[in-house]
Amino acid sequence: MASDFWLIAGLGNPGSRYEGTRHNMGFMCADVLAERWSVSFADHKGLSMLGRGVMNLDSRQVKFLLAKPLTFMNDSGNALASISAYYHIDTNHIVVIHDDMDLEFGRIKVKSGGSAGGHNGIRSIDRSLGSNAYSRVRLGVGHAQRGQDAHRKTVDWVLGGFSGAQRSELPDFLADGADAAETIVFKGVPQAQEQFNGR
Repeated sequence: MASDFWLIAGLGNPGSRYEGTRHNMGFMCADVLAERWSVSFADHKGLSMLGRGVMNLDSRQVKFLLAKPLTFMNDSGNALASISAYYHIDTNHIVVIHDDMDLEFGRIKVKSGGSAGGHNGIRSIDRSLGSNAYSRVRLGVGHAQRGQDAHRKTVDWVLGGFSGAQRSELPDFLADGADAAETIVFKGVPQAQEQFNGR
């Protein structure tokens, strides 16, 4: 029997060397939600930091789980599959927050389904869940310069930090990402797309 919980997962890489990097935007956004809704994280089977909370918006209450996978980005699906199976969460009650190089810094795009777009964390989740019918909050980080040695430049880019100007804008950007996840839960993907995709 399906649970009435929602699962919101912010993607990133564990460990101090990855803190504050572009690839950890999902983790940072999950931390915003954790602070906003007083969620405390604890270990889930060594696969994820996981917390439980209740959102109160528009005179409604929604129970949710908040996850930060510990499996490293490329194996994010293992953590989400374990949590969704353990708590009987339907795929359409899963929201994944992640960095996206196809969007400029500060841009948000909400979507449900679709391709992984070269994002290894999303590819892993698709494979482990056996479905791409979950919602995604894509947080733009821009992309590295094209040209020779593009793969290395891409890796260095996503594992790099933000410029000074971007760091000053980051709190508002992450708050908007958290708002987008909440909007999906309370009002659905179409409403969240209308509200955030055009910015």
